[in-house]
Amino acid sequence: MPEIEIRPAGPEDHEAVAGLRWRWVAERDGPPGTGRDTFVREFATWAREHAGTHRCLVLVRAGRIAGMGFLAVTARVPSPGSLTRASGDIQCVYVVPEARGAGLGGRLIEELLALARQLGLERVTVHSSARAVPVYARTGFTVSPRLRQISLAAGPRESTVEGGPAGRTPGRPAR
Repeated sequence: MPEIEIRPAGPEDHEAVAGLRWRWVAERDGPPGTGRDTFVREFATWAREHAGTHRCLVLVRAGRIAGMGFLAVTARVPSPGSLTRASGDIQCVYVVPEARGAGLGGRLIEELLALARQLGLERVTVHSSARAVPVYARTGFTVSPRLRQISLAAGPRESTVEGGPAGRTPGRPAR
């Protein structure tokens, strides 16, 4: 097996990481609507602007970037027990198809979790593809009965906030 290195991505890696993201979307959904060159340029700008909140690790195999993963760090509301709190979300873990099946995705996830521990994060979440669920389970992720989510891409819902679209007071039924 070629030598493997997992390390933080630097600005010099942004184009390669953007290329992986492009490849992943094309592999999953077919050719993306945005041109590759435009996407790479815009992604590199985004990566620079979000370096403080989105830590990227790259997997280097035989001298080439063959995988990536992001740890998105979010500040949490302070509590009396801890004035500085944060949590993380693992995003965009991808290993090129020709390097899959050797446990590299799991190694990348383990390194992202080590980074989360180093940063003192309280918890880490992930929204996984069906194919990757076993890898996340092996690294210690469990299903939480209290974690809920809503997809806002489906369209707007009626607001229950006072002054919202329905003009209702929270907790009061519409008349």
